[in-house]
Order: sequence, then structure tokens, then C-alpha cells
Amino acid sequence: MFVIDLGDGAELRPLEPWQAEEFLAHMDRARATVDPWIPWASRSTDLDSARATLQRYADLAARDAGRLYGIWLDGMLVGGTMFVSFDATYGVCEIGCWLEPAGRGRGLITRAATHLVDWAVRVRGIHRVEWHCRTDNTASGNVARRLGMRLDGVLREEFLHQGVRYDTEVWSLLAPEWRGDGTAG
Repeated sequence: MFVIDLGDGAELRPLEPWQAEEFLAHMDRARATVDPWIPWASRSTDLDSARATLQRYADLAARDAGRLYGIWLDGMLVGGTMFVSFDATYGVCEIGCWLEPAGRGRGLITRAATHLVDWAVRVRGIHRVEWHCRTDNTASGNVARRLGMRLDGVLREEFLHQGVRYDTEVWSLLAPEWRGDGTAG
């Protein structure tokens, strides 16, 4: 197993189906604040559905089409980052994230996402890294800015949540813009 030290007692590690019980406990703490942004939060409500969420990402990883990583703070799962989609053939991926209140305000998502972007660009040869978020998710848009991404545009009423349609911002970073220190050059 690999662990990436994010500093200040935080670690980035793969999040896998065998961790469904821990993931479910985390979702129970995080659901109210995560559900508006991450569609699978409201679907991970018992051990079987939590395991199914994690298995979906394990299957994506096996096909080299996505991956899921957890962020642990002082030994407790508090959030994560993921390759929502990953296409090495076309050189495009999308990164996403989530975080429960206990992990906020520490820069954990920016540090974790920096590792994902760096690996995608430098190791896997990804040319375009995308970040999608609702226009009212200021915290997520701020992470995209800190990563050096540019706002490409807004997809009007693209995201459906509880019967309401929301606009989605699409941010991107191109490989030649990446310096590897969490910023674009």
C-alpha cells in the first residue's frame, strides 16, 4: 500500500472496497455537507451501498478509467480526491474531491489534488486535467484556482440535484502549464 504524507497529520491513500465500513462512517458524518456536490454521497447509506460505491471506483481503476483516494487526518477518514474519469489514450482526465467539516480549512484538498495532477501529467502523460463544480460551490472553484486552472466556461443547468438543475463550471489545466508545485506557469 502507498501513503502520501500531506503534512500536519494528514495522509492520502487509496480508498478501496474493503474499507466500506470506515467509508460509511465517514459518509454519515459528511453526507449533509457533501451530498449537494457529490452524487454518490446520498447513495452510500448502508454497508452494501457504501461498498458498491467503492467497488465502482475499484472497477474504474482496474480499467484505468478512474481512481479513488481517501484523505485521513490523524487516522480518521475526512475526505478524498478522485479521478472521476481518466482517459490516457486521449490525454484527458477529471479530478473531483470532497471533505467533511472536520478537515476543512487546512489545505488538504489542494495538497491532495496537486499530487493527482502531478502524477497524471508527469507520469501518465495526461494533457488536459479538468475540474467540474457547481457555480455556487465557491470552495471547489477556489481549489481549481489554487491549482492554476482556468475557467473554460459554464454548462447551464447541467447538474441535477434533488429535482433542481444547477450550472456547472468547467476548469482546466494543460500539461505545458503545469509546474508541479501546485500552480500553473
